[in-house]
Amino acid sequence: MEVIDRRLDRLAQQPFRARFALRGRERALAETRGPDVIRTHAEQLIRERVAPAQPRKDGKQTPYEGHPVFVAQHATATCCRTCLSKWHDIDKGIDLTDEQIAYVVDVIHRWIARQLSAGPRT
Repeated sequence: MEVIDRRLDRLAQQPFRARFALRGRERALAETRGPDVIRTHAEQLIRERVAPAQPRKDGKQTPYEGHPVFVAQHATATCCRTCLSKWHDIDKGIDLTDEQIAYVVDVIHRWIARQLSAGPRT
């Protein structure tokens, strides 16, 4: 968890990444569904949209809103294979392993947990 927290702190220093926060509908969804359901959603979304070696519409497959996982993906640079390569040292062009998927889900889950514990951002 310490490695993930350090990486999240570093990402939060980037102006583009820092502008993302759980607000409104996405925050309410994360609070009402709870961490287990959101973690399951994160795994499903990563497996479908990011895990393949050549994801469909890579770089444009992750919406900016509509689900807390989408917001978290942009904040944590887990939104596409280019960001995973640049920020998380996960090579492009090969399917993600189960271990890599678990890591990405852990990063997303940790960011959401930190957002919820920090309280609403206005």
